[in-house]
Amino acid sequence: MTPKDLIEAWVKAFNEGNAAKLSDFYHDDAVNHQVANEPIEGKSAIFEMFSDEFRQAEMTCIVEQILEDGEWGILEWKDPLGLRGCGFFHVVDGKIKFQRGYWDRLSFLRMHNLPIPKE
Repeated sequence: MTPKDLIEAWVKAFNEGNAAKLSDFYHDDAVNHQVANEPIEGKSAIFEMFSDEFRQAEMTCIVEQILEDGEWGILEWKDPLGLRGCGFFHVVDGKIKFQRGYWDRLSFLRMHNLPIPKE
């Protein structure tokens, strides 16, 4: 599976709110680092992250564009509430080895009426 194909399938599973299907796209030792949060290491921890997030908020990923460069796929996205972001996916042997995402956490929390942590 190419990085672009994988990202397209990932977006479909994300929009279904399917944490199990999403976690299947990752290597057992994958890292998912959404820069607004601490890095998550390991497929099972990534599953838990998505499960928690889907319980907290209804999220939809609208693809703006998907780019591919070798083993890397880049997703530029928006959501129906106006939040925008991008993600970088390092795909090795058809699965995500490393993912990094950039988005505005404070805007996300406000848009979904979630508590804002005191840090």
